[in-house]
Amino acid sequence: MSWKAKVKVADLREKSQAELTQTLDQYKRELMDLKVQQVAGGGDTKGAKIRDVRRNIARVLTVITQQARDEVRAQYAGKKHIPKDLRVKKTRALRRALTVEELSRTTLRQQKKSVNFARRLYAIKA
Repeated sequence: MSWKAKVKVADLREKSQAELTQTLDQYKRELMDLKVQQVAGGGDTKGAKIRDVRRNIARVLTVITQQARDEVRAQYAGKKHIPKDLRVKKTRALRRALTVEELSRTTLRQQKKSVNFARRLYAIKA
């Protein structure tokens, strides 16, 4: 694969799993070649190309991981329990906070109080 400045993630998402692994292998081979050239005395331009190829490898690996996670998410869709790494992260406090249903629930005693001693409304004369 000839050296490109940046691979587009949108293009990667359209590829299949086999094509992505093939692209990853090509980038890894290209990285090895660039490192050999750098050791042989390539100069500063090789450093920039190496950085771009490493980032392209990271992009391909990210897309592969995201696709794998989406497949697992689809398997657990509609199930009661899902793996912790697929759950929504949020913050610890938000995860432990009461849900809307739990907040709206009242005890029997509180229900009786609110019925028998409802808030009184007064009309004020002007």
